[in-house]
Amino acid sequence: MSIIKRFDMTGSVAVITGGGRGIGRGIALAYAEAGADVVLAARTLSDVEAVAEEVRSLGRRALAIACDVTVDEQRSALIEQAREYMGAITHLVNNAGGAGPNDPLTLSVERFEEILRFNVSSAYHLCQLCVPHMRAAGTGNILNITSGAARYAQTQFSAYGTAKAALSHMTRLLAQDFAPVVRVNGIAPGPILTDALNRVLPVAMRDSMIKATPMQSLGEVQDIAAAALYLASPASRWVTGKILEVDGGAESSVWPG
Repeated sequence: MSIIKRFDMTGSVAVITGGGRGIGRGIALAYAEAGADVVLAARTLSDVEAVAEEVRSLGRRALAIACDVTVDEQRSALIEQAREYMGAITHLVNNAGGAGPNDPLTLSVERFEEILRFNVSSAYHLCQLCVPHMRAAGTGNILNITSGAARYAQTQFSAYGTAKAALSHMTRLLAQDFAPVVRVNGIAPGPILTDALNRVLPVAMRDSMIKATPMQSLGEVQDIAAAALYLASPASRWVTGKILEVDGGAESSVWPG
C-alpha cells in the first residue's frame, strides 16, 4: 500500500461529538476529505447541520443530530440513530467537553462532578455504546480530545485539568481492553486559535502565549485535524493507547497567570 493510501478512510463511518464548530468541525471535514461518512453531534442543531452540508459537498454522507452529551438518553439515541442511518459505526471522536478556570475553594463539588461528567463519563459511555458496533464491523477507532492541561501543574485549573487527566489515562486503559480490534488514542492540544477563542482573547494575552510557545505561534484547527486523520487512518494501524501532544512544543502552560 502506498503511503498516501494509508490515510484513506473510504468505507468508514465516524461519529463526532462537538462537531458543529472549531476542532470538531475541522476533524469532520478532514475525515470526509479522506473518504469517511460522518455523523455530527452537538447541542445546537443548526451548527451541525451547517457542517453536514459541508461534508456532503465533499461527496460524503452526513447526518446531523442535536445531542447534549451530558444526558444519558441523548447519548444512547445518538448512537442508535447513527447506526440506523449509516449502517455501521467504525470511528468515534469524543471531542465535546471543556471548562474554564476555577477557584478550588469556591467551586462546588456538584459543579466539579458536572465537569467530570461532561469530559469523562460521557466519553466512557459513548465508548461502551460504540465498541460493540465496531467489533461487529471488524474494525474500530476511538479518538479522545484531551488537553495539555492534563499534564501541566498550574493554578486555577484543578477541575478542568483533573477531568482531562482522567480522560487521558482512561484512553490508555481502554486501549488495553479493546485491542486488537479497536484502537483508542488521544490528542492533547495546546491553545488552538478557534474563532471563539480569537474573539475573546486580548491581543496582549495572545502575544504573551505566542512568546511562551517554542514554535512561536498558537495552534490552528487544521493542526488538530491533521493529527486526528493520522490517528484514525490505517497510517497509525500500530498505534494505540497513546496521547499525541499537539502544542507547539510547550512543556509547561503558556496560559498567562
